[in-house]
Amino acid sequence: MKIAVIGGTGLIGSQVVKNLNAAGHEAVPHSKSTGVDIISGQGLDEAVTGTDVVVNLTNSPTFDEASLAFFRTSMDNLLAAAHKGGVGHFVILSIVGVDQVPELDYYRAKALQEKILAAGPIPYSIVRATQFMEFMDAVLSWTTDGGTVRLPATPIQPIASKDVASAVAEVAAGAPLNGIRNVAGPEIFSLDELGRITLSHKGDNRTVVMDPSAGMFAVVKGDVLTDKNAHLAPTRYTDWLS
Repeated sequence: MKIAVIGGTGLIGSQVVKNLNAAGHEAVPHSKSTGVDIISGQGLDEAVTGTDVVVNLTNSPTFDEASLAFFRTSMDNLLAAAHKGGVGHFVILSIVGVDQVPELDYYRAKALQEKILAAGPIPYSIVRATQFMEFMDAVLSWTTDGGTVRLPATPIQPIASKDVASAVAEVAAGAPLNGIRNVAGPEIFSLDELGRITLSHKGDNRTVVMDPSAGMFAVVKGDVLTDKNAHLAPTRYTDWLS
């Protein structure tokens, strides 16, 4: 199949392109650097015309309220181009529990992206993944004050980006789900515990203090960012750290 991977040069996109091409498909990466702008629409028709599948892995440049407008405009443009170009399957990557955390602007924006896709004219698949292992350093930096890192005890089920890419590529090469597939790492940690494991492995002397009000994950209620019934990926966090 010919597959257009929009956002195909990023962390997940580049791995998805590699996986699909290795499986014998023709996966073509598109991004601003290749002349495709999903907000202005520049290059979109050319990118998707004649393709069997569109995989949209683009991300908002901000995580605030402006992300809502980004996903609304980009999805409207992409769906219009894909429908016009005869695309038969449209895939996006989202977040496990995304519709359960309306307090976060970015999660509301991703939930909006899902709704736009589901209401659109093209058979679709949504892959929801848990939090990426690759983002843990950033999470630690958000709430670091000197030698102390404050983190809530929010349950987290970290997944390696390579496992996310594998799941997205598998879904893209299959029949449209017209629904959602959840993928997650094999283990659940509290976020503060995950912080301690990370710092210990890196020989970092900062101390993690459990603080239920610290950082963006403080607003998450319960275990909505985890899913024990998801398709579980093989990579364990400590193995990934090594």
